[in-house]
Amino acid sequence: MAIYEEKPHTLGELEQEQIDEAENVLNELEGQRVFGKEHYEFWMISIIALMWTLFQLYIVVEPTNSTISRSIHLSFALTLAFMIYPMMRKPYFLTKIRWFGYMFSIIGLCTAGYIAYAFEELAERPGDYLPIDIIIALIGIVILLEAGRRVLGLALSIIAMIFISYDMLGPYMPELIIHKGASLNKLAGHMFLTTEGIFGVPLGVSTGFVFLFVLFGSLLDKAGAGEYFINLAFALLGKYRGGPAKASVVASGFTGIMSGSSIANTVTTGTFTIPLMKRTGFSPEQAGAVEVAASTNGQLMPPVMGAAAFIIAEFLGLAYTDVIFAAFIPAFVSYFALFYIVHLEALKLGLKGMKKEDLPPKWNTFVTGIHYLIPIFFLLYTLIVLRESAGSAAYNAIMLLMLLMVVQHPFRAILSKEKITKDIMLSGFVDILAGMIAGARNMIPIAVATALAGIVVGSITLTGLGQVLLDVIETLSGGNIFIILLLAAVVSLVLGMGLPTTANYIVMASLTAPVIMILAQDNGYLIPAIAAHLFVFYFGILADDTPPVGLAAYAAAGIAKADPIKTGIQGFKYDIRTAILPFMFFFNPELLLISGVDAINPANPDGWIWITNPLEIAIIFVTAFIGMMAFSCFTQGYFVTRTNIVERFIFLGVVPFMFLPKIMESYFNLPTHYLSYVIGLGIFAGLYFIQKAKMKAQTVSTNEVEL
Repeated sequence: MAIYEEKPHTLGELEQEQIDEAENVLNELEGQRVFGKEHYEFWMISIIALMWTLFQLYIVVEPTNSTISRSIHLSFALTLAFMIYPMMRKPYFLTKIRWFGYMFSIIGLCTAGYIAYAFEELAERPGDYLPIDIIIALIGIVILLEAGRRVLGLALSIIAMIFISYDMLGPYMPELIIHKGASLNKLAGHMFLTTEGIFGVPLGVSTGFVFLFVLFGSLLDKAGAGEYFINLAFALLGKYRGGPAKASVVASGFTGIMSGSSIANTVTTGTFTIPLMKRTGFSPEQAGAVEVAASTNGQLMPPVMGAAAFIIAEFLGLAYTDVIFAAFIPAFVSYFALFYIVHLEALKLGLKGMKKEDLPPKWNTFVTGIHYLIPIFFLLYTLIVLRESAGSAAYNAIMLLMLLMVVQHPFRAILSKEKITKDIMLSGFVDILAGMIAGARNMIPIAVATALAGIVVGSITLTGLGQVLLDVIETLSGGNIFIILLLAAVVSLVLGMGLPTTANYIVMASLTAPVIMILAQDNGYLIPAIAAHLFVFYFGILADDTPPVGLAAYAAAGIAKADPIKTGIQGFKYDIRTAILPFMFFFNPELLLISGVDAINPANPDGWIWITNPLEIAIIFVTAFIGMMAFSCFTQGYFVTRTNIVERFIFLGVVPFMFLPKIMESYFNLPTHYLSYVIGLGIFAGLYFIQKAKMKAQTVSTNEVEL
């Protein structure tokens, strides 16, 4: 990836070897085969990937039966999975596709494609399965588990096998989780031949929406938007204290729009930001941890949220715009707080900004890539203002982006008064093809993950596992709402280790979110469903930087040449601020812009009211951010200057006044919850003046010593 071609020295003397090394880290972690253009495998994989992308675009224009399109979607994913991901990460398997690799690809194609091939027959005899149906279903489940192991690692495949074992061994389970069990035929039919399991809602969302958004991100990246966002972040922020770290936070936020993977996000921006953070004074572990925290939080950022926004909307029956509206304040408060934490770290280390001559010019940098913002804003406009479906909006944005990709190279040549050659005219089309192929390759983990997660969803509907888990958590928690939430958070962190964003959410939304809602209601806490779903989503995402399996931390540590465990621990310290947010919006849904219950309105049976008053939204956002700043001062032990233990806990005391005003109003018998904000702000301001006085005294003392 090139950096700002007009001034190649602008971001320091970053060697190409560092970029290659970062790409190698990503390939090593993901375990992909990489073929050069001189190998026929490169062209075969590229043609199949291109066909997949063309199919996904076709079904937007000519809608196909959803079950058939899901079958074809998974057929492409499995075919490519066995070609790109080797059986083992050893030279024998990595150098070429062996005969058994082709065999697995063909089996995956045939088993997943059987649903489309025999769709009418299966529909005419629901539940009356032939022996061939069951055989294909069983082989299909096994081949999917193997694809999951290759593409995603062992975690999700093991989870799926545990659920399958539970389905079959129900009568032999302990009394607390016993059930009547399912026969092999019933299990195979339920999981593979209906839309209750593998070909259920998660894979449907992957087919209908997620692919198009991943394709949009890949095309943006091939167009040059990734470079543009990184350069722009450095141009705007590089001169400030800890500039590269702050640029890392902003650039990761931008690339989070394009990336559905914490690891890919880490490598994309970390290639440039981590070496520069080290150069300006951050330790290797701190530099890697900042990038990990920023990249992980990129999965929480609307409008894509690591592709989970669409699945959340589908699971809850909400409009997609409602999901991103609810997720807006927590995501941006968390991101701005990370920016503030980086500032505190820079103050503690006494860092300075980068030299002006080492940075790209702001205006020129902004203007040279401003056209990349057009399709992004067009996408948001069609989604939020015109309220088009997610698939339609993404398709239209992709078409607009492709048009821009075709004209951008000739237009730049005209502006620079260069001769327009055939290569310049064709370069946009080459970029489009590369983006379409990359988009399909990037979708393989998501498609396989959503299919495997369907096994978990299918187990719940087959055995009534949700009720069993409800009884277990209720027994362990004794009905205490705080213990219920802590158990849910720990389960989400543990199960989220090694899982991609989408699969992570599906597993937790199927298992834990309903339990939280039921037990909360039983204990007198009436909460909107999206609060419970975002709760488990946030903790699942935090697993990406939680040792010992935090894959994003391994990627960052590889670039930073740091210890991955220490990097993960430091990253989790930075992300503790994100961990408190779910607890806050659970007890205060106004952080999700959801107000109290409107029980009398028959047109609003759920009772929840969206907060739309701009002033009220602004108050909620600003006070939440101040509360998060106070929490960051507590965790970092620094404000204007270093804080002592008493000051740190006073900062912690500010947090509930800012985040939970109505609970504080009730607890302290305040006349209005706005007074809670006033008290919190007063304490925060008081600490500021105390810190300023302490800093002044330290400066006087230092001067006296020098004299």
